[in-house]
Amino acid sequence: MFDRLEDLLIRFEELMSELSEPDVANDPAHFRKLMKEQSDLTPIVEAYREYKQCNQNIEDSLAMLEEESDEEMREMAKEELNDAKSRVEELTTQLKILLLPKDPNDDKNVIVEIRAGAGGDEAALFAAEIYRMYQHYAEGRNWKSELMEVDETGIGGMKSVTFMLTGAGAYSVMKYESGVHRVQRVPETESGGRIHTSTISVAVMPEAEEVEVEIDEKDIRIDVMRASGNGGQCVNTTDSAVRLTHYPTGIVVYSQTEKSQLQNKAKAFALLRAKLYDMECQKAHDAEAQARRSQIGTGDRSEKIRTYNFPQGRVTDHRINLTLYKLDRVMNGDIQEIIDACIAADQAAKLVKMNQNQA
Repeated sequence: MFDRLEDLLIRFEELMSELSEPDVANDPAHFRKLMKEQSDLTPIVEAYREYKQCNQNIEDSLAMLEEESDEEMREMAKEELNDAKSRVEELTTQLKILLLPKDPNDDKNVIVEIRAGAGGDEAALFAAEIYRMYQHYAEGRNWKSELMEVDETGIGGMKSVTFMLTGAGAYSVMKYESGVHRVQRVPETESGGRIHTSTISVAVMPEAEEVEVEIDEKDIRIDVMRASGNGGQCVNTTDSAVRLTHYPTGIVVYSQTEKSQLQNKAKAFALLRAKLYDMECQKAHDAEAQARRSQIGTGDRSEKIRTYNFPQGRVTDHRINLTLYKLDRVMNGDIQEIIDACIAADQAAKLVKMNQNQA
C-alpha cells in the first residue's frame, strides 16, 4: 500500500510541475485532463502527507522521552505521542478507503427513472413525492435537474417519471437510491383509516456518452407523434413527441417534454443510451455476483431498500438497518444522512473484502 502511495505522491508532484508550465493552458483538453487527475489525487496526497508527518511526530516524541528528564516535558511528549498514534490509525483506515477501486461511473451525471408499483393511485402519488424529494435534494447540492419523460395521473400522481441530474459526482451519490421504495400510510381516499402499503421502483443509470454506446440505425425505429396529456402552446398541436424502439432489446423510450421534435429526439436517444449502458453494467455485476452482494446499493433492482412509515414518522433503510424519525425532513430532500450511511457501509464491506484477499 505504501509503495503505491509513494508512487502517487511522485505523480502528484509531477502534475503540479506540469500544470505550472505556461504552454499547458494552450491545450484545453489536456489541461482539463491534468486538472481532473490532480483533483482525484489531492485527498490521497493530503492524507498521506499528514500520515508521514504523524509518524515523524511519533519518532520525535519517542526520542524526547529517551532524552528528556524534566517530568513536565515528558508528560507533554507522552500526550503528543498518544495523539499521533491515534491519528495514524485513523489515517491508515482513511488511506485504505481512498485507495479502494473507484467505480468508473462515479463522476457521471445520472438518469433517474421512478415507476409506480403496487398500490394504484397511491403508488403514483408516492412516486410524485419521491420525485419532488430528489428535486429538493438536487437543489441543495446545486445540481441541475432536467425532466425527460413523465406519465401523470389526473390527481397529481405519476405513473412514471424520468429525469437527468447533472452535477459533480452525481452517480457516486445517487446510485444508492436504486431499488424498491415502500410507503406505509393512510391514503386520503381511505375513509376507514386503514394503513395501506404501496411501492415504487427507482432505477439510477449513469449517463452514457455516444462513444460508450454505439447504436446502429438499423436497430432503431423512430416514430413521431403529437404529445399527449397536459401541455402548453404547441405541445399538443405539432408532431413533436418522439418514440424510439430498439429492436435487439425491445426497449421503448418516449420523450414529449420539449416543444421541439429535435430536442425530444436528443432526449430520447440520451435515455436509450443510458438504458443500454445500464444493461451492460448489470450484466457485468451478474458475472461477479459475489462482488455485487458485498456492496451496498449496486445489487438487484427488485430489492426492497427503504420503507417510509408516515403514521410513525420514520424512515428505515433495510440494507444497513438504519431508522430515522425525521420523515418530514427526508421527504423534503434531507436524505444525505441516509446516503452517507450507505457509503460508509459500502466502504466497510469493501475494506473487509480487501483485507480477506490480502490475508
